[in-house]
Amino acid sequence: MSEIIDGFITAVTLVVTLNPEVYEIAFRSIYITFTATLIASVISIPLALYLAFHDFRGKTSIVNLIHTLYALPTVLIGLLVFLMLSRQGPLGFLGLLFTPAGMIIGQVILVIPILVGLTYSAVTSLDPIVKDTIISLGADYMQFLVSILREVRFVIYAAIAMAFGRAISEVGAAIIIGGNIKGFTRILTTAISLETSMGNIELSMALGIILLFIALIVNFVMTSIRRGD
Repeated sequence: MSEIIDGFITAVTLVVTLNPEVYEIAFRSIYITFTATLIASVISIPLALYLAFHDFRGKTSIVNLIHTLYALPTVLIGLLVFLMLSRQGPLGFLGLLFTPAGMIIGQVILVIPILVGLTYSAVTSLDPIVKDTIISLGADYMQFLVSILREVRFVIYAAIAMAFGRAISEVGAAIIIGGNIKGFTRILTTAISLETSMGNIELSMALGIILLFIALIVNFVMTSIRRGD
């Protein structure tokens, strides 16, 4: 028990003293995850709106597939992206394997189903009276969509926060796609996994504290936004 307490104290010291290695890894994690979440949001929200307001053959199957992909194993995503970006893969010429950009691609694929599914469910669950009211006020198509998004904005905020949390906490795809290269693709989760296996418990705990702190900050920001609205 004393070893755990000593390790925790050392970990807090590393965080408080702004240990360069710890914060380099933390900032890289935030950059990769924030970029991936932003890109996924830009793709997912319009896609969810299209699914919600257009009927076509196979729509139900697509929606069910999206809900199923909520639990898509991260190692499977890592494997698929690895095969796509490897030298023998169709996108190998881009040279994105074992780079932050490749890791961003993996995280985008990981969180798109969450953002699409939750946004779609929120829009389709909206009271029809609200939709009819927006149309009766003379809104054109784009105004209608903007108004719908405003009505379900709290669910979208929650979906974005959930997507960010899912992305920043995953480890399987990050190791496979990024390779956990020190100073280049090493992020919080992969560093924790590596340092723990090497017996560097203090550094692992320091990185874990930062990961937990980031999660709390994201939750605080989303809560503040909701209160502001």
